Amino acid sequence: MRQALSGIVSKSAFPLKTIMILAMAMTFVVADVASSLAAKSAAIVVDAKTGKVLYSANADGRRYPASLTKMMTVYLTFEAMAKGKISRNSPVVFSAHASAEAPTKLGVKPGGSVAVETAILSIVTKSANDSATALGEMLGGNETNFARMMTAKARQLGMNGTVFRNANGLPDPGQFTTARDMATLGIALREHFPQYYGYFAQRSFLYGRQRINGHNRLLGRIKGVDGIKTGYTRASGFNLVSSVNDGNRRLVAVVMGGTSGGSRDNQMAGLINTYLPRASTRGGGDLVAKADSNAISALAKVLLPKHDAPTPDEKPAAVAEADTAVADDATVAQGDSEDEDTAEAEAPKLVVPAKKVKTVIVSAPKVATAQIVAAYAEPTPVVDPVNTASVPPGWAIQVASSPKQSEAQAFLDKTIKQAPKVLADASGFTVAFDKDGATYYRARFGGFGSKDAAWKACTALKKKKIECYAVQQ
Repeated sequence: MRQALSGIVSKSAFPLKTIMILAMAMTFVVADVASSLAAKSAAIVVDAKTGKVLYSANADGRRYPASLTKMMTVYLTFEAMAKGKISRNSPVVFSAHASAEAPTKLGVKPGGSVAVETAILSIVTKSANDSATALGEMLGGNETNFARMMTAKARQLGMNGTVFRNANGLPDPGQFTTARDMATLGIALREHFPQYYGYFAQRSFLYGRQRINGHNRLLGRIKGVDGIKTGYTRASGFNLVSSVNDGNRRLVAVVMGGTSGGSRDNQMAGLINTYLPRASTRGGGDLVAKADSNAISALAKVLLPKHDAPTPDEKPAAVAEADTAVADDATVAQGDSEDEDTAEAEAPKLVVPAKKVKTVIVSAPKVATAQIVAAYAEPTPVVDPVNTASVPPGWAIQVASSPKQSEAQAFLDKTIKQAPKVLADASGFTVAFDKDGATYYRARFGGFGSKDAAWKACTALKKKKIECYAVQQ
C-alpha cells in the first residue's frame, strides 16, 4: 500500500504524510458505517421446547417490526376464532381507510368484503396491508383501538419491549419491538393456536382465479421450516421470523435489520443449520402463558405512548423516509430500491409444488363492528384451549387425560409407536382444561376430515387395546 501511495505522491501535490492521514480517515469512516449497519441488525434463536436461548445478538434492542406486526393481528384473529366470536367464513368488510392502505395489498374496494380465511391467507403470503387493517377494524372497531388491544395482548404474553400503533406494520416512529419479543410471539402462535397455525406454512393461495404467491422463500427451501412471517420497510430493513420443526426438535429464530432479502434468508438458514442440532429433543410444558383475560378491559391498563416516544436504536437519519416508506414487501414502483422481490432472485428456486387452497370472495353487507367488539369483550370460560402441535380444524380423537402435560405428551408418543399406520396422517397435541380449580391435559390426535374418519381411527385403536373417542374441534 505504501508503494502505491508513493506512486500517487510522485504525481500529486500532496505529501505522503497527508495522503496517509486521509487513508486512515477513510478507514475509520468505513468502519463507522459498518458499525452502524451492524447495530441495526438483531437476531435470536430460541429452543421452542425448552425456551433456552441458543443464540442472541442485540435481541433486546428496539427495532421497527414492519410486517412482523401482522403476527399479532393474526394472533388476535385466531383468538377470536377460537372463542367463537368469528369463523373462517365470517365476512371482513373493507372500509375506505383499509382499501386505501399502501401496497402490498389485496385490492378490495371500499365496502367490499372477503372471508376471514381469505384475509388471513393474504396476510401470511402476500403480507396484505389492507387485509390487516380490515381485520383490525373488525375486531377493534377502529385501528387505533385495535392497536391498544395488540399492545395489551403483547403485555399479557410477556412482550414488554413492544408497542403497536397499527395492524399492518406500515411505518410509524412510535411502533417498535425487539427480536426477543417477536420470538415470544412466534412461539405463542404455535402453542396457543395449533389448530390454525398451519396457515403460516401456506406458500400460495387462490384468490378468485388469481394465484397469489408468498414472500417467505425459506418455505420449501429449508427442511422443517413451517412459517412464520417476513417484514420489510426502508427504516426496518429485512426482517424474518422462522419456525422450524424437524419432528424431534423445534426452534423459533428471528433476524431483523437485514440489508437484503437474500442476505437475511441466508443468515436465517445459517442459524437454523447451526442451532437446530443443538436443540433439545425433550421439552417441558408451554413456554408462553396463554393470555385468556378480557382484551378489551385490559385496554385501560395499556396507554399508548405519545407519538414522540423513544424510537428503535439506530433511528434512521431521514425520519421523513421512514414515515413515507411503503409497505412490507413493497415494490420498486412505490420508490423502494430494494424489496422482498430481490430475495426471489437471490434465493434458490423452490421445487416443492404450492399447496392449492380454494377461497371464495364474499359479498356481504357491512359487519356491525360494535357488536363484534361487544362480543369479543364478553368473558369466555376456558374450554379446551389448545396448547401444542399444529393441527387443522375438524375432528379429533382423544386417547388419554392427565394432570401433567408431560404425561399426556408421553401417552401421545406411546400411542403413535403402537399404531403408526392408523395415525400416519394425524397430528398429536394436548388440550388444557380446568376441573375443580385444577388444570388437566387431554391427549388428542387431530386432522380427521370427518366424524366417520375419526371413529374409524378409534375403532382401529381399540383393537390395539387403546381407549379413544371422537370429538369435534
